[in-house]
Amino acid sequence: MKTPERLKGKVAIVTGGGSRGELVGTGQATAILMAQHGATVLVADRDLNNANETVATIEEEGGTASAFKADVTDNASCKEMVEAAVNLFGGLHVLFNNVGLGSGGTVVDVDEDQWDLAIKVNLKSVMLTSKHAIPKMIGCGGGSIINISSIDGQAAGVWPNTPYAAAKGGIINLTRHMAVHHGRDGVRVNCIAPGMIHAPFVSHISDEVRDLRRLGSPLGIEGNAWDIAWAGVYFASEESRYVSGQTLTIDGGLLAATPLAMRHHLGFGEDTDY
Repeated sequence: MKTPERLKGKVAIVTGGGSRGELVGTGQATAILMAQHGATVLVADRDLNNANETVATIEEEGGTASAFKADVTDNASCKEMVEAAVNLFGGLHVLFNNVGLGSGGTVVDVDEDQWDLAIKVNLKSVMLTSKHAIPKMIGCGGGSIINISSIDGQAAGVWPNTPYAAAKGGIINLTRHMAVHHGRDGVRVNCIAPGMIHAPFVSHISDEVRDLRRLGSPLGIEGNAWDIAWAGVYFASEESRYVSGQTLTIDGGLLAATPLAMRHHLGFGEDTDY
């Protein structure tokens, strides 16, 4: 069956879209899936070889893509990235902001440099890429920006990661502000908050921790990069033409439950009257 071309005629930039080895990441999955649905994709990554691997996969499937080496924490690099998409493909309609950096600690034990780096990579990068993308989208009649946050930007996680969580929470509010201020320009801005998905970002965790993450959600299954990519395709498409300023949480129902609600699945507690 032919894949429906939900994104036919659209030019998309996917940041952090390069390959990360055998385990597919959200950027790579999104770039591939958007291309499968008809988009022309600029795969941006700080490692050009990784970007080229994603492009090769897209081209093998008959899609159109190009690789670009970008540092999304640098203003000049972000401008060059956006201009490259326009010059190569004639416009820009979709920006998928996917770059992220983990950072642990509480406000008591985090050092200032670690805090600054987390804000720079996770939050400032979204501002810089959007700063240059929005005018180009306006020139094309509008567009869609999709920002990747995290459930850690909505609630405290398993371990202290205050710099990361603060940056990811900032992305959610930045999404709302951009949606309001550029809505009349025809630019929609939405956010995805992934939960406990298994991707290169957490490839270092033990099997025990991985199983705990799975058991903690009401669905009791593990998410992956493709679950996020499908949401990216929806937000990029005209199917979401009336959706802006929203955060879609993709977490298997995790944030809907209290820890006590999941006590049986986590191996403790008996039924009792409260």
